[in-house]
Amino acid sequence: MKRGIVFLSPFSMSGADENQGGQRRQPGVALIDLALLFARIGALGFGGGMAVVALMEQELVQRRRLLKLEEFLHGVGLGQMLGSFAVNAAAFAGYRLAGVTGAAVAVVCFLAPSITLVIVLSALYFRYHAVPALQSAVTGLGPVVVALILSAAWSIGRRSLDSRAKLALAAGALVLGLLRVNPAWILLVAGGAGFFLPPHGQRGSQDKGAEARKTALPMLAAPAAVGALTGLASLANVFLRIGLIFFGGGFVLLPVLHDRLVTRLGWLSPREFIDGVAISQLTPGPIAVLATFAGYHRQGVAGALVATAALFLPGLLWMLFLSRQYELRRDQPLAQRFLAGVNPAVAGLVLSAAFVLGKGSMTSWPHWTAAAVAFILLAKARIHPAPVLAAAALAGWLGWIR
Repeated sequence: MKRGIVFLSPFSMSGADENQGGQRRQPGVALIDLALLFARIGALGFGGGMAVVALMEQELVQRRRLLKLEEFLHGVGLGQMLGSFAVNAAAFAGYRLAGVTGAAVAVVCFLAPSITLVIVLSALYFRYHAVPALQSAVTGLGPVVVALILSAAWSIGRRSLDSRAKLALAAGALVLGLLRVNPAWILLVAGGAGFFLPPHGQRGSQDKGAEARKTALPMLAAPAAVGALTGLASLANVFLRIGLIFFGGGFVLLPVLHDRLVTRLGWLSPREFIDGVAISQLTPGPIAVLATFAGYHRQGVAGALVATAALFLPGLLWMLFLSRQYELRRDQPLAQRFLAGVNPAVAGLVLSAAFVLGKGSMTSWPHWTAAAVAFILLAKARIHPAPVLAAAALAGWLGWIR
């Protein structure tokens, strides 16, 4: 038997499948295993938020069966409200598997590969004033990222869209996603529509109002601690305030960052900002690691870490609060009906992301061929995404996919 410290979810007690309240609980997960899992996801997360969600769905739901599909979809839906929803999904999964410690470990390990690479590339950029020549390899990843998201949509859809009403909700979310409507509004409307879906069997629940007041609110003191760091207070304050209005994903964040960092503060020139966006897209993880680039320019490695932490902190605290409320209230009938509408909408949003990315990256027959082969390998042969992404990067570097 594998030895080591095992962190159980708040539902867990050794040797049992249910706690006294009748709630289902997650299997125990060694913290080191959780760290390695999310570091691997973070290192492979090219292509933006939905590509990362697809990787998480493969690892957490299909391969390791650590989370049930409906629970994973709930986490993706809740994560759309504030901050990077890929980071929020990691926090939700980590919380469900190992509590607050698990959420922190999942987020830090998920972001670590991107932050490290951005710091390295930023050091090279500000020394040589050029973006390192990695674009050809990254170009080859485009079709495979589209195929990865399509395989996730296929996996989610065939297991969660089991009625015409849910198919209609997914189709509506797909159309609205293609029209670039804010995902948070789509999911709120879909959750409201969930009250009109046929009810499923209901699970028992307890009144946990007293426990609900014991949420992670004391952690709201953390921003003040970050801002008090000597010499980094101004940097932390700027990115913390941006993080408080970080709605709608990374590309929605770019105009806000440009207005603050280029127009108002003059911390980056227009050219440096564009190059910073390019560097953030050359790395796995969310495009919001542009904050790492800007922080490095201002205060070196310490500035990169402080800027990144300050930007993501509000969303992470909010996600911890939502994860706690989900834990306490998910078995209540009203919550079940709302979440029943969220699930098919998430499936539609995942599919819309594949279409949006495909429109920009599928421009020649090698792209379509690579995407088709990758989809078969991922969805049918169940090949792990890592070798498929590596092969695509090599093909791009060799010029086979342009």
